[in-house]
Amino acid sequence: MLPKFLIADNSQEAIDLVYVVHTEKPRCIIQCDLDGFYSNQKIYWIDEEPLIQDDLDTLLEEAEDFYEKELDNQEEIYDEEDV
Repeated sequence: MLPKFLIADNSQEAIDLVYVVHTEKPRCIIQCDLDGFYSNQKIYWIDEEPLIQDDLDTLLEEAEDFYEKELDNQEEIYDEEDV
């Protein structure tokens, strides 16, 4: 079973962008800047886009929470390695 969200990047094509991949329906890939989840954001739909705005808002909130927590966790891991 895949996690609900994954983080991806493509440093060869877009060095300042990161992607949050939503693996459950409606599946999508959310592009954003490394500096902020809502900066330069674009959504690529794999499945049909939800018609209800509340569903889309909830999905984006969950994706942002995941993204922020992952960045925090990575910082902690790198800080521990430097000790």
